[in-house]
Amino acid sequence: MGKTKKLGPVARFRERGGASLRKVRAEIERLAKQVYECPKCEARAVKRQSVGIWKCKKCGYTFAGGAYTPTTKIGVIVKKPKET
Repeated sequence: MGKTKKLGPVARFRERGGASLRKVRAEIERLAKQVYECPKCEARAVKRQSVGIWKCKKCGYTFAGGAYTPTTKIGVIVKKPKET
């Protein structure tokens, strides 16, 4: 057997599920573990508490967001100022 390319957080699945599904899962897990910018104090200290719950480690601000990122594509569209 040849060497296999490691996929980081999803290497634990080995060959189960197929390569494309493991790649998608790896990207989702990287996004969830990343540190984001706080909407209140603008510090890079926001971490995921649980699904959809995000908390800033600096100011303690807790808010609801997306499951894997603090903002979703739809949420960004909704917050855009309306054109007159």
